[in-house]
Amino acid sequence: MKTYRIAVLAGDGIGPEIMAATLPILRAAAHRFGFRLDFEEALVGGAAIDAVGKALPEETLAICRDSQAILFGAVGGPQWEALPAEKQPERAALLPLRRTFGLYANLRPIICYPELLSASPLKAEIARGVDLLVVRELTGGLYFGQPKGTVMTDRGEKAIDTLVYETAEIERVARVAFSAARSRKKFVTLVDKANVLESSLLWRKTVRRIAAEYPDVQLGFLYVDNAAMQLVRNPRQFDVLLCENLFGDILSDEAAALCGSLGMLPSASLGKARFGLYEPAGGSAPDIAGKGIANPSAQILCGALLLRYSLGEEKAAQAIETAFRAALSDGFRTPDIADDGGKTVGTEAFAQAILDRLENP
Repeated sequence: MKTYRIAVLAGDGIGPEIMAATLPILRAAAHRFGFRLDFEEALVGGAAIDAVGKALPEETLAICRDSQAILFGAVGGPQWEALPAEKQPERAALLPLRRTFGLYANLRPIICYPELLSASPLKAEIARGVDLLVVRELTGGLYFGQPKGTVMTDRGEKAIDTLVYETAEIERVARVAFSAARSRKKFVTLVDKANVLESSLLWRKTVRRIAAEYPDVQLGFLYVDNAAMQLVRNPRQFDVLLCENLFGDILSDEAAALCGSLGMLPSASLGKARFGLYEPAGGSAPDIAGKGIANPSAQILCGALLLRYSLGEEKAAQAIETAFRAALSDGFRTPDIADDGGKTVGTEAFAQAILDRLENP
């Protein structure tokens, strides 16, 4: 039997809860389609700091290196905010994982499910039919540029962040976006700030050149401030949004809110090979951690993306997504997406509803 090894990094806050809800669903999909998943759990983030004094222990990195993909939960929380910036969970764990494994392209599918139109903050006629993909460059820009830090001057502290991009970094993520568009509606929109930023001028120049390799895909441009407005004004106009690191981070969270909850947004972080890191976009949500009400949808859908992109198990991925939609159609809701006509349940019950429909399609 085909066997895949998956590193499981549940992390902090709601991470362990939504991860515990997800793994049985992945096991059931593997059983149904004739392969095996070996899950290797490891510490990361604040939990790792508390246990061993480091957000990304060497043992965790070793487990990730020996795996075919990483299923990631969430990191961070108020109890670690007093640590020096470079030791805080996200900066000391998640960013190094992306850099270590060369995960330069983050894919965030944004779908407004018909069953959840009432949960969207937008009018139903605006949210209905939204199906777009944010492709975010993940290892460059302000998050990684040097110099970076805070220094003292005779006028007080001065904080420095450096926005740096090279042609090759833009080329590789642009090709990911254009390739994705070919299997969708064949339209890429580059989001930038070319009227102000030198880096955005390089993005435009480079993406125009790459677009020539994909004559069947249309290319458009939007300044980031306009893109933010258009996402709430007319989100159906978009197919694939190509963004540098910071813009993609912000806009994908905005786009997720269109669908009713950040708890609905999965993401896949990919590099040159099939290895990837799969992470919900909603974060650790410490305010609801331990209450059993967190929405596990994004984590479960991350599992489906993992099966699709890293393992090539497309039928299993589709089966999970179908079971998820069936649970929504049957009225199951977590509190963040609850409506008057639905069955409001907690994390475990929502995941069980999906599992039941996966095992009994």
